[in-house]
Amino acid sequence: MNKPIYVLNGPNLNRLGTREPEIYGRTTLAELETMCRKAAGAQPIEFRQTNAEHELVDWIHEAIDAGSAIVINPAGLSFRSIPVLDALKMFPGPIIELHISNIHRREEIYRHSLMSTAATAVIMGLGPEGYATAVSAMLRLLKKKSA
Repeated sequence: MNKPIYVLNGPNLNRLGTREPEIYGRTTLAELETMCRKAAGAQPIEFRQTNAEHELVDWIHEAIDAGSAIVINPAGLSFRSIPVLDALKMFPGPIIELHISNIHRREEIYRHSLMSTAATAVIMGLGPEGYATAVSAMLRLLKKKSA
């Protein structure tokens, strides 16, 4: 059985669809999950969201043991969470950091993601479509790794 790709979402992403639609659009988290599963095809996906830093760390630990890859939108934790960064640094497989908006076009506080130092690749600014793009790119990375 293929190990799943963990698609992990940080704080406030449960409010997608209604939260700052001028930045994040109107697509809901449930719709993003559907997009990811469609993009993954037969590849299993563990799609999760939390508002708790410790839970995100625990899921990364779980992915270390049971996952093939991580696609992560750490949201606000991107800019301050050493525990999430340390957990990602332990993950042996590919990691794609994902942001719906282009963080470099946002306010200064949002322009430096700590997570990027642990990521294999970063996808940002594609809006909700970035999720399917990230999963598709991850499938290609996994295929290349297994070849």
